Amino acid sequence: MSMEPLAILGCGFTGTAAAVRALAAGRPVRATVRTEEAARTLRLIGADVTVAKSLTGEIVAPLVEGADVLVTFPPDGVTDEAIVGTLGRARSAVYVSSTGVYGERVGIIDEETPTDARDPKAALRLAAETAWREAGATALRAAGIYGPGRGLHRRLVEGSYRVPGDGGQVVSRVHVEDLAAMALGCLEAGLRGGFFVAADDAPVPQAEVVRWLCAGLGVPPPPSVALTEAPATLRHDRTVINARVKRALGLTLRYPSWREGFAQCLRAEGVPFRP
Repeated sequence: MSMEPLAILGCGFTGTAAAVRALAAGRPVRATVRTEEAARTLRLIGADVTVAKSLTGEIVAPLVEGADVLVTFPPDGVTDEAIVGTLGRARSAVYVSSTGVYGERVGIIDEETPTDARDPKAALRLAAETAWREAGATALRAAGIYGPGRGLHRRLVEGSYRVPGDGGQVVSRVHVEDLAAMALGCLEAGLRGGFFVAADDAPVPQAEVVRWLCAGLGVPPPPSVALTEAPATLRHDRTVINARVKRALGLTLRYPSWREGFAQCLRAEGVPFRP
């Protein structure tokens, strides 16, 4: 791993996973967050943290100087355009995007699949991604990101999850640690301007995961809701193919499927689980 500084802009769930990996390897990490509470957590693990409710070129420029840059904050239609010009000072950059750029498309999703920006959220994400890629960043279009403290397992434990329709929609996920490894791998390789879709090896109908988790947790199956009443992110039916990013980076996933991934999450959270 490079020993150049790693600058993480908007260091949330994915950014923190990347920071942990980089710091463990002895690499300096500079991070921006919006709250002092988030800053305290990152400082405890050794990151140099800047607290700013909004990012400007003046704040970001010295942080990205000579660094590898990881951008993980969601688009707001303003910030990306305001700071993307600072990448000229950076060594390389990765922008964590989303398979949300595929809008209402269903079925196989890979790097050849056209985007669908008819939905306003998809259009906003695609505009931000385009700005960063034009400035030289590599984009990772992440499937559903999960990990300890975040994901389907948490909603089942809390009793808040409802199965969309018959649960037959195929869901693609990526464990946050594997997404962080992909991002750091792209930075290490110095890739510029392209993109990959980022997911694990095991797209699966949602109902299958729900049955497996409920059995292991010893909880009853959740009720269903009409597909039209489920959140938009739970209505997608997508099989995301990760072959290209794994081949480009020579990467083997730590959590190749939801089975290994959710089992790790529940162990980390101290939740009794018998898969």
